[in-house]
Amino acid sequence: MFFSLTGELAYTDNNTAAVDCNGVAYLCYVTLNTLKELGPIGSKVTLYTYLKVGEDVMDLYGFFDKEELDAFKMLISVSGVGPKAGLAILSEMTPSQLYLAIASGDAKAITVAQGVGPKVAQRVCLELRDKVGKLGGTAGGVTFAQATAVSTGKGEAPKAIAALVGLGYSQSEAAIAVGNCDQSLPVEQLIKQALKQLGR
Repeated sequence: MFFSLTGELAYTDNNTAAVDCNGVAYLCYVTLNTLKELGPIGSKVTLYTYLKVGEDVMDLYGFFDKEELDAFKMLISVSGVGPKAGLAILSEMTPSQLYLAIASGDAKAITVAQGVGPKVAQRVCLELRDKVGKLGGTAGGVTFAQATAVSTGKGEAPKAIAALVGLGYSQSEAAIAVGNCDQSLPVEQLIKQALKQLGR
């Protein structure tokens, strides 16, 4: 129904922003990342929007760019993930960071979001991994498809990632480092090369 709102920023607080469009101010629930991008009250802003209509509720969600809106829609397509959890996740992570976490199976990174437990985070990774693998973006020089492949494929890459996680690196960091290495190497060499990259 609403694709976007463009107008003057009339109000903000910890999780909402109001945009005045020709005398009518629309209140949107927003992420912390969107709030950081909005600028001071009185600035001209555009928010890409998602309208949730329920029996007794009509809530508008606003995002600074379409990429964040698309990530939000993807998140709330997962069973058990509502708009509140979607906003919490995208307040802690950019869309690229989220996609990398999903592609590499890094559920722990997603649990940093307030109110998102391990079960929900694992469900997000499981249900969205295939979708994210088809996206064309990259993180740390590794495509989301590569991160998915090295994390879930056969061969030495998953073993190298597990070893790096055992050394204290996150699943996402390990997937990027291993993804940037020659996948035909034996596991010991993969780990050595990945550690060199992580040490840069």
